[in-house]
Amino acid sequence: MIRLRLSVELSYDVAPPGCDVIFNVHAAHTSHQRVATEMMEISQFLLPQVHTDVATGNRYMRVKAEAGGLRLRYSATVEVRHHRAVPDSIHEVPVSQLPTGALIYLYPSRYCQSDRLYDMARQTFGHLLPGYARVQAICDWVRAHVKFQSATSTASTSALDTLRDKVGVCRDFAHLMIALCRALNIPARFATGIDYGADATLGPHDFHAYVEVFLGDRWYLFDPSGTAIPMGLMRFGTGRDAADVSFATLFGTVNAAPPRIDITAIEDAATGALLPWRCPDALSTDDGIGMLVGTRLVSAV
Repeated sequence: MIRLRLSVELSYDVAPPGCDVIFNVHAAHTSHQRVATEMMEISQFLLPQVHTDVATGNRYMRVKAEAGGLRLRYSATVEVRHHRAVPDSIHEVPVSQLPTGALIYLYPSRYCQSDRLYDMARQTFGHLLPGYARVQAICDWVRAHVKFQSATSTASTSALDTLRDKVGVCRDFAHLMIALCRALNIPARFATGIDYGADATLGPHDFHAYVEVFLGDRWYLFDPSGTAIPMGLMRFGTGRDAADVSFATLFGTVNAAPPRIDITAIEDAATGALLPWRCPDALSTDDGIGMLVGTRLVSAV
């Protein structure tokens, strides 16, 4: 078990007459990720509404912010228990046998234009035996052909842009890998969170984007950017691409300061809490339970 303590601080200057905001900065509830403690502090006197998506475990908080300064600070202690499997034992699932909830992650989306990468994906990866190893080969190919460099992409950068420019940040690596997987009829989704153990030379802690691919009977973790220790990933949300799980969606005029993020791992032999390490096994923190119930929102406390 991995125990992570984290904090996220977001600061805004909201222009009159105010704005609506949807935040996705609560740690997700999944079958393998438990929120032991958490606290949300908001500088304005607001009445936030928090909802949980029963299919993904994503938690969304809506607020109607007043004009002026708005500061939000979320802190939590999260316990992650990984399912581990031998990579060679994990197979791809034929479309006819996929759970209903995985089907949406086969389709092209705003940032992952898989329909325009069919030929390239088949020429590059079509000769490989289907299974975890082929998905890992896609992950490795993206990492080898794209250079990680801050401030090289924008909110409109797509998988096709990254393939052409061969440079980007974590979300760009994730979008390209997802598009290539979908082009091969492999369900893949975009995940956001925080990563413990990232290379300090990349700068201060930040939000992190990675990939979950449905293989066998669950979603497995992949980090095509190579900047994180996969066992140190803590999830906020999953979606078709970055448009579904932005940490803040703003409906109004707002000036935002850079986020302030901190994450530490807590080692405790008495409770079995270990520090994250680079494990050779395939890792999953979501076994797909609940994927057949759709995307209905329910209230959460």
